[in-house]
Amino acid sequence: MKAIVYRNYGSPDVLKCEEIERPTAGDNEVLIEVGAASVNALDWHSMRGTPYIVRIGAGLRKPKDTRLGCDVAGQVEAVGRNVTQFKPGDAVFGACRGAFAEYASVMEDKLALKPANISFEEAAAVPVAALSALQGLRDKGRVQRGHKVLVDGASGGVGTFAVQIAKSFGAEVTAVCSTRNVDTARSIGADHVIDYTREDFTQSGQRYDLILAANAYHSIFDYRRALGQDGIYVMVGGGWAQVLQAMLLGPLLSLIGSKKMRFFVAKINKTDLVLLKDFLAAGKIVPVIDRRYPLSDVAEALRYLEEGHARGKIVITLERSVDK
Repeated sequence: MKAIVYRNYGSPDVLKCEEIERPTAGDNEVLIEVGAASVNALDWHSMRGTPYIVRIGAGLRKPKDTRLGCDVAGQVEAVGRNVTQFKPGDAVFGACRGAFAEYASVMEDKLALKPANISFEEAAAVPVAALSALQGLRDKGRVQRGHKVLVDGASGGVGTFAVQIAKSFGAEVTAVCSTRNVDTARSIGADHVIDYTREDFTQSGQRYDLILAANAYHSIFDYRRALGQDGIYVMVGGGWAQVLQAMLLGPLLSLIGSKKMRFFVAKINKTDLVLLKDFLAAGKIVPVIDRRYPLSDVAEALRYLEEGHARGKIVITLERSVDK
């Protein structure tokens, strides 16, 4: 089968589309014929081996696992002997290692059935980004109906889902994005839109119950100032200076007063994937797809992602059809 592999850390130039052996389904795994995948920041961090702490488990000098890709959607080809919830022919979506390939093996508890009303491309756009938005808002941010929620970086993969999921919880949502993405933010349900090229929300005097930074670029002190009493700041992504502030200063600042500052990494689990499936089936969330690339152009897709201007998700399509 064709798959994207990398044997050294580096730029997208290290990625190769090669013929490798097709995986098999382990006892608790499902083998799927991939219909589509999507790219995440996780993929280019794995590719580059940065920050260097990721190499502790992945391989110090070169990657131990040469496969790449996480978000996946496709059709079940075979199931392991312990698998009870899926059968050959089922359309599914979820997360695995090695999604940038014609076939992928996925743990049963990291898959859900694909809603019939969306395509494989739309389903592949969901897992990591939508789970990050859902868990950031619900578990870390404790979002409630009527809360004033601000999504910073509202036009990216996580941000577009965060706006929609916050609205589904009954929040009043303010989206922060660039001029070119104002219309997109409004189209996915934002109640208010702030163009960060014209206005700095941290200086406006407005206070929010919850700020989810999908792409943080302000200091943690700026975000804290924009929180109301008992407000919560949740950082999902952003620059490394902001990540370090959230990890190191966040717990300390949370001890001072009633405002909480949190950083987290999403956990892939079946329960939340099924919830997202229900949201998709009901039309509560609609994936926003910026660009589509064939499997052979994953390197170009990651180059575009690294530029930081993607509107929604970047999807990888397979160069031969899978029944929809």
